[in-house]
Amino acid sequence: MNLFRTKSIEQSMSDADEPGRKLKRSLSSWDLMIMGVAVAVGAGIFSVGAKAAANFAGPAVTLSFAIAAVTCALAIMCYAEFATAIPVAGSAYVFTYATMGELLAWIIGWNLILELFTAGAVIAKYWGIYLSKVFALTGLDVPPSIKLGSVDLYWGAFLIVAVFTVLLVLGTKLSARVGNIFTLVKIGVVLFVIVVGFSYVKFENYAPFVPASEPTGGTGAADVMKQSFFGFLTGAAPAQYGTLGIFAGAALVFFAFIGFDVVATSAEEVKNPQKTLPRGIFGGLAVVTVLYILVSLALTGMVPYTRLAEAENPTLTTAFEAVGNTDAAKVIAFGSLVGLTTVIMVLLMGLSRVVLAMSRDGLLPRSLSKTSTIRATPVRLQVICGAAVAVVAGLTKVDLLEEMINIGTLSAFVTVSLGILVLRKKRPDLKPAFRVPFGKVLPVVSAVLCLYLMTNLAVETWIFFAGWLVIGVIIYFSYGQRHSRLNEKFAEARASVNGASGQPDAAAATAAPDAAAATPEDAFTRS
Repeated sequence: MNLFRTKSIEQSMSDADEPGRKLKRSLSSWDLMIMGVAVAVGAGIFSVGAKAAANFAGPAVTLSFAIAAVTCALAIMCYAEFATAIPVAGSAYVFTYATMGELLAWIIGWNLILELFTAGAVIAKYWGIYLSKVFALTGLDVPPSIKLGSVDLYWGAFLIVAVFTVLLVLGTKLSARVGNIFTLVKIGVVLFVIVVGFSYVKFENYAPFVPASEPTGGTGAADVMKQSFFGFLTGAAPAQYGTLGIFAGAALVFFAFIGFDVVATSAEEVKNPQKTLPRGIFGGLAVVTVLYILVSLALTGMVPYTRLAEAENPTLTTAFEAVGNTDAAKVIAFGSLVGLTTVIMVLLMGLSRVVLAMSRDGLLPRSLSKTSTIRATPVRLQVICGAAVAVVAGLTKVDLLEEMINIGTLSAFVTVSLGILVLRKKRPDLKPAFRVPFGKVLPVVSAVLCLYLMTNLAVETWIFFAGWLVIGVIIYFSYGQRHSRLNEKFAEARASVNGASGQPDAAAATAAPDAAAATPEDAFTRS
């Protein structure tokens, strides 16, 4: 059993062209840039920044956004180099399979499913809640949920997931066009927030820019579970603000940057990916970073961070209500609804593409990777993913697992960053259109920063994450490892080698260990 067998880049490219399982290349640089903005400008800009300012960083939340942006930029450079070298669906899963082997690839793919599935369900649930708020602003009392016996059903989640599942089934290009319209609208709302927000800024609200660290006031088990994992490891008492608060805030607002690894999952549907992918990804990241920093400056300049901390669930609306501008609060509520809409679309697409890639390789049932002969979209898989997200969002308290999204993303970022070093060593013959500058330095820095941000997530998040990994490993050894197509090909190649030598397996391994062990692997890792 070789748990670290790798799949060659050539084989990945060949599998992407398999009839009945291939996707259509239809996306441009503009589509990718808008896709990145679409998935990033949502809950992050309308609520997560306010939470980070209120509970962790104060006015220094601007630095939290900057740290998260730099970390994301470094990781996305690694994604861009990989994606231009291996332009197929699957993102970090495919990249890891080509460099670090099948077991780690499965773990990363499993983590990506965690990230995209949980994010899709959380955002869908929030969308339903924001929809009820918009109704309330127009004078209509429409509750976000209805009672089904003893269960609360969040009907809005079902509605929005169903709509975008249908759009994605009809075609990626059509979905991108609809997403473009929604994204331009919400960018307009964000610009409105920035302009109006700065008209209320008082510079005294920025002081102290980095609030002094202070204890949370509790030492019980609940406080420890909410404490950062880094603080737990170092034995620090539960606290907030200060320098560590800036990094804790960065770990939280990193949620606002998760969209860019999702963009990489669309590599197989991009026209001229060697040029289109880097332009689209970095263009979107630049736009989002500027918007986030300006919004965070407006937010913390409008009201003292202590005022935000008084709210149970602080958002941008909290700040505008505090300065008496209820009309702006209505615009923000509408913008939040529009913003979350496109996030759901991109997450649903990314989830189906990761599962499709794993299914092609046999690690999940092969039947899931079949695509429509008419529209070249994974119809069956997209419907399954949409139905699962809708059920979880509508019937469970999935919002309790928000930080699981971040830890799944960051774990993939760490692996992709280190994977670049492995790729360059194993395949020096490759000449991707984009290469991370400064040799080995930036990939290592990226991995370290991502790992450090992971340690700033809560202790309970790490416990849930460990449980998720255990479940994934069990599924791999009970199903994925035995049904892996790479496993089948190695077995066929080994049988061919043994048959040609006229020796049984055991004798062949004893008489010619190098030939028996290395030849099949050479055939399928370098093809």
